[in-house]
Amino acid sequence: MVTGASSGIGEATARMLRSRGWDVVGVARRAERLEALEAETGIVAYAADLTRGEDIDALAGWLAETGPVHALVQVAGGARGTDLVEHGDPADWQWMFEANVVSTQRLVAALLPLLRDAAASDGHADTVFVTSTAAQTAYPGGAGYNAAKAAEAMLVHALRLELNGEPLRVIEIAPGMVATEEFSLNRLRGDQNAADRVYEDVENPLTGEDVADVIAYALEAPGHVNLDLVTLRPVAQSAQHALARGPLRVRQD
Repeated sequence: MVTGASSGIGEATARMLRSRGWDVVGVARRAERLEALEAETGIVAYAADLTRGEDIDALAGWLAETGPVHALVQVAGGARGTDLVEHGDPADWQWMFEANVVSTQRLVAALLPLLRDAAASDGHADTVFVTSTAAQTAYPGGAGYNAAKAAEAMLVHALRLELNGEPLRVIEIAPGMVATEEFSLNRLRGDQNAADRVYEDVENPLTGEDVADVIAYALEAPGHVNLDLVTLRPVAQSAQHALARGPLRVRQD
């Protein structure tokens, strides 16, 4: 099951896993986009708002009736706003915590019984969580997203310890700059020009497909191999605060 499958990294992951032979359930709020993806790729679409506990309960019940769950890939989440701490909108912070942390906890609680069933019959099952380098390094204007993603990452770290001794892999993928159609646009409240400037003159920012490729590798590695944390960035971004704009060039002595 791949969450956030209607766009960006989630959509790219659903597409890639399906192309590699996986049976994929794609979950997101926007039913029409999921249905188009279903028609194109053969995934199974399931529309749900993962900030609603009743939607997660219904999803878990449907999954229990329709087949085993070998992997949960939790991509859904997001950022809102770029305000400094002193000017931050508490509603944005609450939404980010609900979308990135509380929904993740609810998904884990609801799906662990199904993942345990799959692991008992097939040797192992997997959870993959897409966090962010924002969980690792703070930056001005990012405090709300930093806090939410850091909390999600701590959830993942604690879960891995709590599941020690069970054949359940807990994998964290932390991307840096990824150019997708909606992440920055949503964060910047629909300002397309501002969203475009985020990636302006950056040579080859990551794509959703780049992240999906790493997720697929982690899932298809031998069952005894756990990629605890994979941090990936474009070469142009050596750290959150170190972003090269313009062509990458070899220095001449």
